[in-house]
Amino acid sequence: MSAYFTDKTFKFLRSLGRNNNREWFQAHRQDYETHLRDPFLRLLGDLQPALKEVSPHFRADPKSNGGSLFRIYRDTRFANDKAPYKTWQGARLFHERRKQVPAPSFYFHLEPGECFIGAGLWHPEPETQRRIRQFIFDNPGGWKAAAHARAFERRYDLESEEMLVRPPRGFPPDFEFIDDLKHKNFVALRSVEDSVVLGPKLRQTLEKDLTGLSPFVDYLCASLDLEF
Repeated sequence: MSAYFTDKTFKFLRSLGRNNNREWFQAHRQDYETHLRDPFLRLLGDLQPALKEVSPHFRADPKSNGGSLFRIYRDTRFANDKAPYKTWQGARLFHERRKQVPAPSFYFHLEPGECFIGAGLWHPEPETQRRIRQFIFDNPGGWKAAAHARAFERRYDLESEEMLVRPPRGFPPDFEFIDDLKHKNFVALRSVEDSVVLGPKLRQTLEKDLTGLSPFVDYLCASLDLEF
């Protein structure tokens, strides 16, 4: 089985980091499409059967616009950094009801030296945070099985860069998972080595992670009354 991405994929992203301007990107648009966008879309299409087995309610949409793949263009309207392009490419495998209600996603991030696979909710609104925290408090056994099973903890980490300093109001400080309630993002992830991303077994690796992350996503869906 051939690889989806090659050294030329990372070469393009590194070069974009050094030449983050419209003139350079337009001159190298074909490299972007050939070595990054198109193989990523092919990967998304190939992940569809495995994702359907994990959950019939999640989608890997390989459309070039409006699907799972994030745009390479940055929204610079309110940013101090006016560089027009992202120096990474990411895709979310989303819940079918994502446009109606907050919902967790699976996510794959491609960036030289910083590739990772993850799942969960990133920057959820306060009300969504509250619902998840309350659900964890009310259903600690399920949370332990979903987020703290030995096999899960060996492979994944809970994102912990953004956390409350103190326990959220209304929860007892001696609760078994009080530290988990401090999370602002409810995300589990693991790094993926560049050699795997550029190798022939990337799809099989990601399929294993879709299965491995599914109990965590299932629990988050339950907390938000979503089908899984």
